[in-house]
Amino acid sequence: MIKNITNVKEFNELIQTSKGKVIVDFYADWCGPCKMQAPVLDDFSKNQPDSIILKVNVDQNVDLAEAHGIMSIPTMMVFSAGKQTYKKPGFHALTALENLLKS
Repeated sequence: MIKNITNVKEFNELIQTSKGKVIVDFYADWCGPCKMQAPVLDDFSKNQPDSIILKVNVDQNVDLAEAHGIMSIPTMMVFSAGKQTYKKPGFHALTALENLLKS
C-alpha cells in the first residue's frame, strides 16, 4: 500500500500504529531522481502487499521534512515499532528496498 501523507498528525499516527515496518519516501515533484524512484516503489508495493509505504512531498510538508532532518531527496526512511531504523538519501533499487524489509 502506498499512501501520500498530507500532514504531520497523519504521518505520526501511521508510524506509531503500524504493526510492521513502514517505508517512507521523502520526495518532490520536480526532483529527477525522485521521478525515477516512483515506479520502483510502485513495483515494490505490488510485491509486498503487506508493506506500508508513505510518500511525503517535502514542498507540501516542510515541517515534517525539517523534523526528520531531510537535507536531500529522495530520502528513504524505515520505521519499526514507531522507531526510525534506517535513513539514507538517494535512489534505492528494488533489491535495496526488499533488503530493507529483511533487515
